[in-house]
Amino acid sequence: MTTTNWGEMTIAITGASGPLGRASTGFLLQAVDPREVVLTTRHPDSLAELAALGADVRRADFADPRTLATAFKGVDRLLLISTDAIGSRLDQQRAAISAAADAGVRHVVYTSVPEPVPANPALVVADHAGTEQALRDSGLRWTVLRNNLYAHMQVPVIEQAVASGRLVTNGGTGATAYVTREDCAAAAAAVLTQDGHEGQAYDITGPEALSAVDLVALAREIGGRDVELVSVDDAASTAGLRAAGLPDETAELVTSFGAATRGGFLANVSSAVADLTGHAPKTLADVVREALKS
Repeated sequence: MTTTNWGEMTIAITGASGPLGRASTGFLLQAVDPREVVLTTRHPDSLAELAALGADVRRADFADPRTLATAFKGVDRLLLISTDAIGSRLDQQRAAISAAADAGVRHVVYTSVPEPVPANPALVVADHAGTEQALRDSGLRWTVLRNNLYAHMQVPVIEQAVASGRLVTNGGTGATAYVTREDCAAAAAAVLTQDGHEGQAYDITGPEALSAVDLVALAREIGGRDVELVSVDDAASTAGLRAAGLPDETAELVTSFGAATRGGFLANVSSAVADLTGHAPKTLADVVREALKS
């Protein structure tokens, strides 16, 4: 892909003070002048160090659409990072897309999930599918990055399996192509700084799809002990997560991703990270080993 001429291009990132926003900003600033970058956040003070480098930090609150017109003014390309307000974010993200169009943004890049189709039981699907549709209907150029589940979220799963000798899952024999947040961020920055990605939906994945059997093998290797694979249904999964202290909504969300894994909705492995960034995505095993090494 060709790199754009930055003399006439301004790139914005929403949710820039969040983990994915910060990581994406870091990769973006390796490629472009900070003065060509707009960072939007509910908490501008949290990005003072990036403002000092020359980035234009602006307040934007998706719960207050009036802030968006000013936040997106003069922006050419926009990374729209999905918010964590599951259930209410669809209307907010539709409003953000509308505000982007009104402000003259030409290209929106959106962070979605794999296979946002009605059959996918993951509770986040409806929000992402609706936002993707809003983009297609907007008249804007768009690119969708369908990020798989984050690898670092499996670190406590492996840690608990090592400690207890049991790995409990409702994922059945399904597999997930876990990807690091950093690889998602690098892919996003690449799309923002290259041409030729309009109208594309990319699966952003790790290098392999791993099943619960693979996770058990990793736990055994790391822990040096036997680990039993315990398969449960969705109801038992949710009940167990609640008993472990997770809030009801979080327990139901985690269980829904297990159901999505069981249904094969997270198993596709793509070459997108390598194609976009020029480097291979990091493996889950490396993430877990680095996190748990003493």
